[in-house]
Amino acid sequence: MLRVCFVLLVTIFATAIGHAQDVRSEKPENKQPSLQKETSPGHRVILKVGAKPVTEAEFESSVGDIESSGGDPDKGPQDKNRRQLGDDYASVLMLSQLAVTDHLDSSPEIRQKLAMARVQILSDAKFTKLLEETKPRSEEINRYYEAHLSEFDRVQVRRLFIWKVGGGSKNTHGLSAEDANARAAAILQASASGGDAVKLAEMFRESDQGIFDAQPLTFERGQLPPAMNKAAFTMKPGTWAEAEDTQDHIILLYLEGRDRAPLSDVKSVIEKAVHGDKMQAKLDELKKKTGIWMDEKYFGSGSAAVKDPGERQPVSDPPSE
Repeated sequence: MLRVCFVLLVTIFATAIGHAQDVRSEKPENKQPSLQKETSPGHRVILKVGAKPVTEAEFESSVGDIESSGGDPDKGPQDKNRRQLGDDYASVLMLSQLAVTDHLDSSPEIRQKLAMARVQILSDAKFTKLLEETKPRSEEINRYYEAHLSEFDRVQVRRLFIWKVGGGSKNTHGLSAEDANARAAAILQASASGGDAVKLAEMFRESDQGIFDAQPLTFERGQLPPAMNKAAFTMKPGTWAEAEDTQDHIILLYLEGRDRAPLSDVKSVIEKAVHGDKMQAKLDELKKKTGIWMDEKYFGSGSAAVKDPGERQPVSDPPSE
């Protein structure tokens, strides 16, 4: 919001400077009365600050980014909001005109800020253009999906957390390390021998000794913590496996099933990843063509890290007692 307001202020300030310069260079004999008035809504003058008229189109294009959305424009609250916007706009324009009158636009500091604002605005414009130019095509999204099929595997698992107490554990309730290991071993043994291991795990749902997911949860590859992710994507459906054993807990996983997310489910994720790759490649190409040199004594060596916009983030750590 601060950046938008600053850009708005600089834009209006620059406009006021140009207007003031036009007024200074205008000769009285060159003034011609207006013979035709614009009647379109966009050209209707809705505000005047001194001799500076502001059309509806100018106002909307300048404050549209900070105007609150929603609401009926014919109702009171929205009218009050637009009134405040108009008053703020008029104040900014008035102050920018006075700044020109006081020759503040000649200040080295202000000139530098105006120059940097121009650089930023032009940079944003080119960046937006590049984003449009590098937008992934359907065939690129399909090709990425086919080349990374395993990344879109999904598992449906139920997690069992068995709390431990004593032996350096921070838990206040749970089982001793020996009892926790025995209960976990019994579940794994029942799974291996074809017994009802789920029934044994269900005993933890109504106790303060652990947590067992009531229903299977779906996770994509990379969403679970590393140890749990490795176990979940290597075990067989319908079986149990130990994912982690620490002084605080034992984590067992039951794999309900495994499938692969269809392209329709992950299209937006792939689009971001491909778009990010194409955009970075384009920027690297432009930097190479332009020729950019950086003083390593000042900036240091190496390269800036680039984050993949389509990168999946792991879920939070397992819940604690």
